Amino acid sequence: MSYRTTRSFPTVTLDDVRGAQKMLLGVSRVTAMEGSRHLSQLVGAPVHLKCENLQRTGSFKLRGAYVRIAGLLPEERAAGVVAASAGNHAQGVALASALLGVRSTVFMPVGAPLPKVAATRDYGAEVRLRGQVVDETLAAAQDYARETGAVFIHPFDHPDVVAGQGTVGLEILEQCPEVRTIVVGVGGGGLAAGIAVAVKSLRPDVRLVGVQAAGSAAYVPSLAAGRPVSIEHPATMADGIKVGRPGDVPFPIIEELVDRIVTVSEDDLSSALLLCLERAKMVVEPAGASPVAALLSDPRAFEGPVVALLSGGNVDPLLTQRVLRHGMAAAGRYLSLRLRLTDRPGALATLLGVLSEVDANVLDVRHVRTDPRLGLTEAEVELQLETKGPEHCAEVGAALRDAGYTVIG
Repeated sequence: MSYRTTRSFPTVTLDDVRGAQKMLLGVSRVTAMEGSRHLSQLVGAPVHLKCENLQRTGSFKLRGAYVRIAGLLPEERAAGVVAASAGNHAQGVALASALLGVRSTVFMPVGAPLPKVAATRDYGAEVRLRGQVVDETLAAAQDYARETGAVFIHPFDHPDVVAGQGTVGLEILEQCPEVRTIVVGVGGGGLAAGIAVAVKSLRPDVRLVGVQAAGSAAYVPSLAAGRPVSIEHPATMADGIKVGRPGDVPFPIIEELVDRIVTVSEDDLSSALLLCLERAKMVVEPAGASPVAALLSDPRAFEGPVVALLSGGNVDPLLTQRVLRHGMAAAGRYLSLRLRLTDRPGALATLLGVLSEVDANVLDVRHVRTDPRLGLTEAEVELQLETKGPEHCAEVGAALRDAGYTVIG
Protein backbone atom coordinates (compact mmCIF):
# COMPACT_ATOMS: atom_id res chain seq x y z
CA MET A 1 0.00 0.00 0.00
CA SER A 2 1.08 3.59 -0.55
CA TYR A 3 0.67 6.22 2.14
CA ARG A 4 0.76 9.99 2.29
CA THR A 5 2.75 11.59 5.11
CA THR A 6 1.68 13.90 7.91
CA ARG A 7 4.04 15.23 10.60
CA SER A 8 6.78 12.83 9.41
CA PHE A 9 4.51 9.83 10.05
CA PRO A 10 2.71 7.88 7.29
CA THR A 11 -1.03 8.22 7.38
CA VAL A 12 -3.83 6.24 5.82
CA THR A 13 -6.26 6.97 2.98
CA LEU A 14 -9.66 5.66 1.95
CA ASP A 15 -7.98 3.73 -0.89
CA ASP A 16 -5.78 1.98 1.69
CA VAL A 17 -8.83 0.93 3.69
CA ARG A 18 -10.62 -0.29 0.56
CA GLY A 19 -7.50 -2.26 -0.39
CA ALA A 20 -7.48 -3.82 3.06
CA GLN A 21 -11.15 -4.75 2.68
CA LYS A 22 -10.36 -6.66 -0.53
CA MET A 23 -7.45 -8.38 1.18
CA LEU A 24 -9.70 -9.50 4.04
CA LEU A 25 -12.38 -11.10 1.84
CA GLY A 26 -12.85 -14.65 3.07
CA VAL A 27 -10.59 -14.00 6.09
CA SER A 28 -12.50 -11.76 8.48
CA ARG A 29 -16.25 -11.89 9.00
CA VAL A 30 -18.66 -9.11 8.16
CA THR A 31 -19.95 -9.02 11.71
CA ALA A 32 -23.58 -8.50 12.65
CA MET A 33 -25.30 -5.20 13.38
CA GLU A 34 -27.92 -5.63 16.11
CA GLY A 35 -30.48 -3.11 17.31
CA SER A 36 -30.82 -2.36 21.02
CA ARG A 37 -34.30 -1.37 22.13
CA HIS A 38 -33.18 -0.61 25.69
CA LEU A 39 -30.37 1.73 24.61
CA SER A 40 -32.58 3.30 21.97
CA GLN A 41 -35.09 4.22 24.67
CA LEU A 42 -32.35 5.77 26.81
CA VAL A 43 -30.78 7.74 23.97
CA GLY A 44 -34.10 8.74 22.41
CA ALA A 45 -32.96 7.53 18.98
CA PRO A 46 -32.11 4.20 17.31
CA VAL A 47 -28.97 2.54 18.71
CA HIS A 48 -27.25 -0.32 16.89
CA LEU A 49 -24.45 -2.57 18.15
CA LYS A 50 -21.67 -3.50 15.73
CA CYS A 51 -20.66 -6.93 17.03
CA GLU A 52 -16.91 -7.32 16.54
CA ASN A 53 -17.01 -9.51 19.65
CA LEU A 54 -18.30 -12.13 17.19
CA GLN A 55 -15.31 -11.69 14.87
CA ARG A 56 -12.86 -14.56 14.40
CA THR A 57 -10.54 -14.67 17.46
CA GLY A 58 -13.20 -12.70 19.34
CA SER A 59 -12.13 -9.16 18.39
CA PHE A 60 -11.40 -6.75 15.54
CA LYS A 61 -7.63 -7.32 15.92
CA LEU A 62 -7.49 -10.01 13.23
CA ARG A 63 -8.22 -7.38 10.57
CA GLY A 64 -5.16 -5.21 11.17
CA ALA A 65 -2.83 -8.09 11.98
CA TYR A 66 -3.70 -9.93 8.76
CA VAL A 67 -3.25 -6.85 6.55
CA ARG A 68 0.10 -6.06 8.20
CA ILE A 69 1.49 -9.58 7.85
CA ALA A 70 0.09 -10.07 4.34
CA GLY A 71 2.01 -6.96 3.26
CA LEU A 72 5.42 -8.30 4.31
CA LEU A 73 8.08 -9.04 1.73
CA PRO A 74 8.96 -12.72 1.10
CA GLU A 75 12.22 -12.42 3.02
CA GLU A 76 10.39 -10.80 5.96
CA ARG A 77 7.84 -13.60 6.03
CA ALA A 78 10.65 -16.13 6.04
CA ALA A 79 12.08 -14.50 9.19
CA GLY A 80 8.76 -14.89 11.01
CA VAL A 81 6.85 -12.36 13.09
CA VAL A 82 6.75 -11.52 16.77
CA ALA A 83 4.17 -9.69 18.88
CA ALA A 84 3.53 -8.74 22.49
CA SER A 85 0.05 -8.80 23.93
CA ALA A 86 -2.03 -9.85 26.90
CA GLY A 87 -4.87 -11.12 24.72
CA ASN A 88 -6.67 -9.89 21.60
CA HIS A 89 -3.68 -8.79 19.51
CA ALA A 90 -1.92 -12.04 20.41
CA GLN A 91 -4.77 -14.11 19.02
CA GLY A 92 -5.12 -11.91 15.93
CA VAL A 93 -1.44 -12.25 15.07
CA ALA A 94 -1.47 -15.99 15.76
CA LEU A 95 -4.41 -16.71 13.44
CA ALA A 96 -3.29 -14.29 10.72
CA SER A 97 0.16 -15.88 10.69
CA ALA A 98 -1.30 -19.38 10.49
CA LEU A 99 -3.53 -18.40 7.57
CA LEU A 100 -0.56 -16.88 5.72
CA GLY A 101 1.90 -19.67 6.54
CA VAL A 102 4.18 -17.43 8.61
CA ARG A 103 5.90 -18.55 11.80
CA SER A 104 4.74 -16.47 14.80
CA THR A 105 6.07 -15.97 18.31
CA VAL A 106 3.90 -14.15 20.81
CA PHE A 107 5.16 -12.82 24.13
CA MET A 108 2.54 -12.59 26.87
CA PRO A 109 2.78 -11.45 30.52
CA VAL A 110 3.38 -14.15 33.10
CA GLY A 111 -0.03 -13.45 34.63
CA ALA A 112 -1.99 -13.47 31.36
CA PRO A 113 -5.36 -15.26 31.68
CA LEU A 114 -4.97 -18.96 30.91
CA PRO A 115 -7.85 -19.06 28.36
CA LYS A 116 -6.11 -16.35 26.29
CA VAL A 117 -2.75 -18.13 26.46
CA ALA A 118 -4.37 -21.40 25.41
CA ALA A 119 -6.30 -19.77 22.54
CA THR A 120 -3.13 -18.10 21.20
CA ARG A 121 -1.32 -21.43 21.20
CA ASP A 122 -4.29 -23.15 19.57
CA TYR A 123 -4.16 -20.64 16.70
CA GLY A 124 -0.59 -21.77 16.03
CA ALA A 125 1.73 -19.31 17.76
CA GLU A 126 4.68 -20.15 19.97
CA VAL A 127 3.84 -18.44 23.27
CA ARG A 128 6.56 -17.17 25.59
CA LEU A 129 5.59 -15.83 29.00
CA ARG A 130 7.80 -12.88 29.97
CA GLY A 131 7.37 -9.95 32.35
CA GLN A 132 4.82 -9.06 34.98
CA VAL A 133 3.36 -6.11 33.03
CA VAL A 134 2.82 -5.50 29.31
CA ASP A 135 5.72 -2.98 29.08
CA GLU A 136 8.15 -5.71 30.18
CA THR A 137 6.56 -8.15 27.75
CA LEU A 138 6.86 -5.60 24.94
CA ALA A 139 10.56 -5.09 25.68
CA ALA A 140 11.14 -8.86 25.58
CA ALA A 141 9.40 -9.11 22.19
CA GLN A 142 11.44 -6.25 20.74
CA ASP A 143 14.66 -7.84 22.02
CA TYR A 144 13.62 -11.07 20.30
CA ALA A 145 12.98 -9.17 17.05
CA ARG A 146 16.46 -7.62 17.14
CA GLU A 147 18.13 -10.93 17.96
CA THR A 148 16.34 -13.08 15.38
CA GLY A 149 15.29 -10.70 12.61
CA ALA A 150 11.60 -11.49 13.15
CA VAL A 151 9.27 -8.65 12.17
CA PHE A 152 7.65 -6.96 15.14
CA ILE A 153 3.88 -6.56 14.60
CA HIS A 154 2.70 -3.53 16.55
CA PRO A 155 -0.88 -3.68 17.85
CA PHE A 156 -1.85 -0.21 16.58
CA ASP A 157 1.06 1.96 15.45
CA HIS A 158 1.43 1.03 11.79
CA PRO A 159 -0.51 2.23 8.72
CA ASP A 160 -1.31 -1.32 7.56
CA VAL A 161 -2.86 -2.07 10.95
CA VAL A 162 -4.87 1.17 10.88
CA ALA A 163 -6.09 0.41 7.34
CA GLY A 164 -7.17 -3.08 8.37
CA GLN A 165 -9.12 -1.82 11.36
CA GLY A 166 -10.72 0.83 9.14
CA THR A 167 -12.65 -1.88 7.31
CA VAL A 168 -15.00 -1.90 10.30
CA GLY A 169 -15.99 1.64 9.32
CA LEU A 170 -16.83 0.61 5.76
CA GLU A 171 -19.06 -2.17 7.07
CA ILE A 172 -20.86 0.22 9.43
CA LEU A 173 -21.72 2.56 6.56
CA GLU A 174 -22.96 -0.36 4.45
CA GLN A 175 -25.05 -1.88 7.26
CA CYS A 176 -26.40 1.37 8.71
CA PRO A 177 -26.30 4.08 5.99
CA GLU A 178 -28.48 6.38 8.10
CA VAL A 179 -25.96 6.49 10.97
CA ARG A 180 -25.29 9.91 12.52
CA THR A 181 -22.88 9.01 15.36
CA ILE A 182 -20.34 6.21 15.76
CA VAL A 183 -18.99 5.49 19.24
CA VAL A 184 -15.76 3.49 19.55
CA GLY A 185 -13.34 2.58 22.34
CA VAL A 186 -9.86 4.11 22.12
CA GLY A 187 -6.63 2.66 23.45
CA GLY A 188 -3.60 3.33 21.25
CA GLY A 189 -5.97 4.61 18.57
CA GLY A 190 -5.58 2.19 15.64
CA LEU A 191 -9.25 1.21 15.47
CA ALA A 192 -10.64 4.71 15.93
CA ALA A 193 -8.19 6.15 13.40
CA GLY A 194 -9.02 3.54 10.77
CA ILE A 195 -12.77 4.01 11.21
CA ALA A 196 -12.30 7.80 11.06
CA VAL A 197 -10.47 7.59 7.71
CA ALA A 198 -13.13 5.36 6.18
CA VAL A 199 -16.17 7.16 7.54
CA LYS A 200 -15.10 10.79 7.25
CA SER A 201 -13.90 10.24 3.66
CA LEU A 202 -17.37 9.04 2.63
CA ARG A 203 -19.65 10.69 5.20
CA PRO A 204 -18.05 13.78 6.76
CA ASP A 205 -21.39 14.56 8.44
CA VAL A 206 -21.15 11.49 10.71
CA ARG A 207 -19.88 12.30 14.21
CA LEU A 208 -17.16 10.10 15.68
CA VAL A 209 -16.88 9.80 19.45
CA GLY A 210 -13.92 8.02 21.03
CA VAL A 211 -14.21 6.51 24.50
CA GLN A 212 -11.39 6.03 27.01
CA ALA A 213 -11.36 4.67 30.54
CA ALA A 214 -10.89 7.55 32.98
CA GLY A 215 -7.87 5.86 34.56
CA SER A 216 -6.16 5.32 31.21
CA ALA A 217 -7.12 8.37 29.15
CA ALA A 218 -3.86 9.21 27.37
CA TYR A 219 -5.61 10.98 24.49
CA VAL A 220 -7.03 13.72 26.73
CA PRO A 221 -3.66 15.32 27.65
CA SER A 222 -2.21 14.41 24.26
CA LEU A 223 -4.87 16.30 22.32
CA ALA A 224 -4.45 19.25 24.68
CA ALA A 225 -0.70 19.23 24.03
CA GLY A 226 -1.02 18.64 20.29
CA ARG A 227 1.26 15.59 20.40
CA PRO A 228 1.30 12.10 21.94
CA VAL A 229 1.90 12.35 25.69
CA SER A 230 2.58 9.43 28.02
CA ILE A 231 0.64 8.96 31.24
CA GLU A 232 2.10 7.08 34.18
CA HIS A 233 0.50 3.95 35.56
CA PRO A 234 -2.65 3.64 33.43
CA ALA A 235 -5.23 1.75 35.45
CA THR A 236 -8.50 0.19 34.32
CA MET A 237 -10.22 -3.19 34.15
CA ALA A 238 -10.53 -2.60 30.38
CA ASP A 239 -7.23 -4.14 29.29
CA GLY A 240 -8.04 -3.65 25.61
CA ILE A 241 -7.87 0.15 25.95
CA LYS A 242 -5.29 0.30 28.74
CA VAL A 243 -2.58 2.13 26.81
CA GLY A 244 -0.28 4.77 28.30
CA ARG A 245 0.60 6.65 25.09
CA PRO A 246 -1.22 7.25 21.77
CA GLY A 247 0.38 5.80 18.67
CA ASP A 248 2.36 8.16 16.42
CA VAL A 249 0.47 6.96 13.31
CA PRO A 250 -3.11 7.11 14.64
CA PHE A 251 -2.71 10.28 16.73
CA PRO A 252 -2.78 12.90 13.93
CA ILE A 253 -5.69 11.09 12.27
CA ILE A 254 -7.71 11.13 15.48
CA GLU A 255 -6.73 14.73 16.18
CA GLU A 256 -8.04 15.76 12.76
CA LEU A 257 -11.06 13.50 12.26
CA VAL A 258 -12.50 12.34 15.58
CA ASP A 259 -15.05 14.85 16.88
CA ARG A 260 -14.87 14.14 20.60
CA ILE A 261 -13.10 12.00 23.19
CA VAL A 262 -15.05 11.13 26.34
CA THR A 263 -14.06 9.17 29.43
CA VAL A 264 -16.00 6.59 31.44
CA SER A 265 -15.59 5.30 34.99
CA GLU A 266 -15.05 1.74 36.15
CA ASP A 267 -18.65 1.72 37.42
CA ASP A 268 -19.81 2.78 33.95
CA LEU A 269 -17.84 -0.08 32.38
CA SER A 270 -19.22 -2.63 34.84
CA SER A 271 -22.80 -1.49 34.26
CA ALA A 272 -22.27 -1.61 30.48
CA LEU A 273 -20.89 -5.14 30.58
CA LEU A 274 -23.87 -6.26 32.65
CA LEU A 275 -26.30 -4.58 30.25
CA CYS A 276 -24.68 -6.22 27.22
CA LEU A 277 -25.04 -9.62 28.85
CA GLU A 278 -28.59 -9.19 30.18
CA ARG A 279 -30.24 -7.07 27.50
CA ALA A 280 -28.26 -7.77 24.32
CA LYS A 281 -27.27 -11.37 25.21
CA MET A 282 -23.69 -10.47 24.25
CA VAL A 283 -20.52 -11.60 25.99
CA VAL A 284 -18.35 -8.48 25.79
CA GLU A 285 -15.08 -7.59 27.49
CA PRO A 286 -14.84 -4.27 29.39
CA ALA A 287 -12.99 -2.49 26.58
CA GLY A 288 -15.60 -3.71 24.10
CA ALA A 289 -18.37 -2.39 26.32
CA SER A 290 -16.82 1.10 26.64
CA PRO A 291 -19.05 2.67 23.93
CA VAL A 292 -22.13 1.34 25.76
CA ALA A 293 -20.70 2.78 28.98
CA ALA A 294 -20.50 6.19 27.30
CA LEU A 295 -24.13 5.94 26.21
CA LEU A 296 -25.22 4.98 29.72
CA SER A 297 -23.27 7.78 31.39
CA ASP A 298 -24.73 10.56 29.21
CA PRO A 299 -27.44 9.10 26.95
CA ARG A 300 -28.78 12.41 25.59
CA ALA A 301 -25.38 13.57 24.33
CA PHE A 302 -25.48 11.43 21.17
CA GLU A 303 -27.33 12.26 17.99
CA GLY A 304 -29.01 9.20 16.50
CA PRO A 305 -29.04 6.84 14.83
CA VAL A 306 -26.04 5.70 16.86
CA VAL A 307 -23.71 2.75 16.21
CA ALA A 308 -21.80 1.53 19.29
CA LEU A 309 -18.90 -0.75 18.44
CA LEU A 310 -18.52 -3.85 20.62
CA SER A 311 -14.85 -4.32 19.79
CA GLY A 312 -14.16 -7.62 21.56
CA GLY A 313 -15.50 -10.45 23.65
CA ASN A 314 -12.38 -12.15 25.02
CA VAL A 315 -12.92 -11.86 28.74
CA ASP A 316 -11.46 -14.10 31.43
CA PRO A 317 -14.26 -16.00 33.24
CA LEU A 318 -12.85 -15.00 36.66
CA LEU A 319 -12.78 -11.36 35.63
CA THR A 320 -16.32 -11.70 34.29
CA GLN A 321 -17.49 -12.93 37.68
CA ARG A 322 -15.89 -9.99 39.49
CA VAL A 323 -16.98 -7.39 36.96
CA LEU A 324 -20.57 -8.62 36.87
CA ARG A 325 -20.80 -8.41 40.65
CA HIS A 326 -19.30 -4.91 40.48
CA GLY A 327 -21.78 -4.01 37.75
CA MET A 328 -24.69 -5.31 39.81
CA ALA A 329 -23.55 -3.18 42.73
CA ALA A 330 -23.19 -0.11 40.49
CA ALA A 331 -26.71 -0.69 39.16
CA GLY A 332 -28.16 -1.09 42.66
CA ARG A 333 -28.66 -4.82 42.12
CA TYR A 334 -26.23 -6.01 44.76
CA LEU A 335 -26.25 -4.84 48.35
CA SER A 336 -23.75 -5.51 51.15
CA LEU A 337 -24.94 -4.89 54.72
CA ARG A 338 -23.49 -5.30 58.18
CA LEU A 339 -25.77 -5.09 61.20
CA ARG A 340 -26.03 -5.90 64.91
CA LEU A 341 -28.69 -8.07 66.54
CA THR A 342 -29.34 -9.74 69.88
CA ASP A 343 -27.61 -13.11 70.13
CA ARG A 344 -30.48 -15.44 70.98
CA PRO A 345 -32.01 -18.57 69.42
CA GLY A 346 -34.02 -17.77 66.30
CA ALA A 347 -32.56 -14.24 65.87
CA LEU A 348 -30.97 -15.01 62.50
CA ALA A 349 -34.12 -16.75 61.25
CA THR A 350 -36.17 -13.69 62.24
CA LEU A 351 -33.78 -11.41 60.32
CA LEU A 352 -33.97 -13.57 57.21
CA GLY A 353 -37.77 -13.49 57.51
CA VAL A 354 -37.72 -9.67 57.35
CA LEU A 355 -35.59 -9.85 54.18
CA SER A 356 -37.93 -12.44 52.67
CA GLU A 357 -40.91 -10.14 53.21
CA VAL A 358 -39.26 -7.42 51.08
CA ASP A 359 -38.21 -9.97 48.43
CA ALA A 360 -34.42 -9.56 48.90
CA ASN A 361 -32.45 -12.58 47.70
CA VAL A 362 -29.77 -13.59 50.22
CA LEU A 363 -26.55 -14.64 48.45
CA ASP A 364 -24.28 -15.03 51.46
CA VAL A 365 -24.44 -14.73 55.26
CA ARG A 366 -21.57 -14.38 57.72
CA HIS A 367 -22.65 -14.68 61.37
CA VAL A 368 -20.08 -13.40 63.92
CA ARG A 369 -20.80 -14.21 67.58
CA THR A 370 -17.32 -13.89 69.13
CA ASP A 371 -15.52 -10.60 68.66
CA PRO A 372 -14.01 -8.06 71.12
CA ARG A 373 -16.21 -5.35 69.57
CA LEU A 374 -19.40 -7.16 70.53
CA GLY A 375 -21.22 -7.19 73.85
CA LEU A 376 -22.09 -10.40 75.65
CA THR A 377 -25.59 -10.53 74.13
CA GLU A 378 -24.70 -9.18 70.68
CA ALA A 379 -23.95 -10.79 67.31
CA GLU A 380 -22.96 -9.25 64.03
CA VAL A 381 -24.25 -10.37 60.64
CA GLU A 382 -22.74 -9.56 57.24
CA LEU A 383 -25.17 -10.03 54.36
CA GLN A 384 -24.73 -10.11 50.60
CA LEU A 385 -28.08 -9.48 48.93
CA GLU A 386 -29.34 -9.45 45.36
CA THR A 387 -31.83 -6.62 44.90
CA LYS A 388 -33.91 -5.13 42.09
CA GLY A 389 -32.37 -1.69 41.89
CA PRO A 390 -31.71 1.48 43.95
CA GLU A 391 -35.35 1.85 45.07
CA HIS A 392 -35.44 -1.74 46.29
CA CYS A 393 -32.16 -1.19 48.18
CA ALA A 394 -33.75 1.73 49.99
CA GLU A 395 -36.82 -0.41 50.74
CA VAL A 396 -34.64 -3.15 52.25
CA GLY A 397 -32.82 -0.67 54.47
CA ALA A 398 -36.08 0.89 55.66
CA ALA A 399 -37.58 -2.53 56.46
CA LEU A 400 -34.57 -3.47 58.58
CA ARG A 401 -34.65 -0.20 60.50
CA ASP A 402 -38.41 -0.49 61.03
CA ALA A 403 -37.83 -3.97 62.49
CA GLY A 404 -35.41 -2.50 65.03
CA TYR A 405 -32.09 -3.52 63.47
CA THR A 406 -29.05 -1.25 63.55
CA VAL A 407 -27.42 -1.14 60.11
CA ILE A 408 -23.70 -0.44 60.55
CA GLY A 409 -22.62 -0.38 56.94
